[in-house]
Amino acid sequence: MKKFIRKHKTFAFSVLGTFVLIAALIEVWVGWDTVLIWAGFKPAPATVEGTMEVHFIDVGNADCILVRQADQAMLIDAGERGDANVILSYLSEHGVKKLDLVIATHPHADHIGSMAKIVNKVSVKKFVMSFMPESATPTTATYEQMLEALDRRNVPIEEAVPGNSYAIGDAQVQILAPLQETDETNDISVVTKLVFGETSFLLTGDAGTAVERQLIQSRADLKADVLKLSHHGSSTGNSLSFLKKVSPDYAVITCGLDNDYGHPHKEVMERLKKLKIQPFRADVYGTMVFLSDGKTITSLPKKEWF
Repeated sequence: MKKFIRKHKTFAFSVLGTFVLIAALIEVWVGWDTVLIWAGFKPAPATVEGTMEVHFIDVGNADCILVRQADQAMLIDAGERGDANVILSYLSEHGVKKLDLVIATHPHADHIGSMAKIVNKVSVKKFVMSFMPESATPTTATYEQMLEALDRRNVPIEEAVPGNSYAIGDAQVQILAPLQETDETNDISVVTKLVFGETSFLLTGDAGTAVERQLIQSRADLKADVLKLSHHGSSTGNSLSFLKKVSPDYAVITCGLDNDYGHPHKEVMERLKKLKIQPFRADVYGTMVFLSDGKTITSLPKKEWF
């Protein structure tokens, strides 16, 4: 009888140990919030205070996004090489003296063009970027200068890993992609979901349709109130299935006036119209600002900006 009890105790401890190990691995790999989402449960929104500001700074056919909440700030991308003065002036006008987090979505010149100058002029606490395969690592002067500036200023660099999240005040910055290693530069774009209370923004860099399919298959919670269209409204992304999955109220298009690429592409605009998603175009409105109180999102006309 004692032998029977010892045997079953050993079995029970073995099962418990296995369960604890699996739970620990889940927490490390994807996080329990992701598992709950996969299982059909959505975590309750966190309690937030104040207002979150999301500024899509007009840098033509390029990206530069400023996020502010409480006394913290984040910058995603830094426009073209000639946009440093525009970005630095904007940060100064809005009282941004330090950046708690900077994300470079991918190393194309219209996303990291002025990053070196921004890093040289503004204190950066943490820098997040995708790590590309060695065979595809850029050798451009713009990319090298960015890395040199980060090294000179002793800014810690972290790889963008899906499942990781960062806090900007009460706002959560969730990394959703890249999900797979690739030599395609646009498809290593860091895709982030910005969550503040019950409101959210999905920011996609230049990710293409292959990444959109991966995100849908990952069963990540893609629903967002505001979607920054990928690749300046190009048909290389922004597929109908992805737009349906995100189901945003607003679509932000960071395109330049009379740009040489025809952005945003006609078929993408037709998809927005079909799904009744309101577009906000940089070539029409210039810099676009959205405010969230954690429950509702307001877009501000230029005359009411800070």
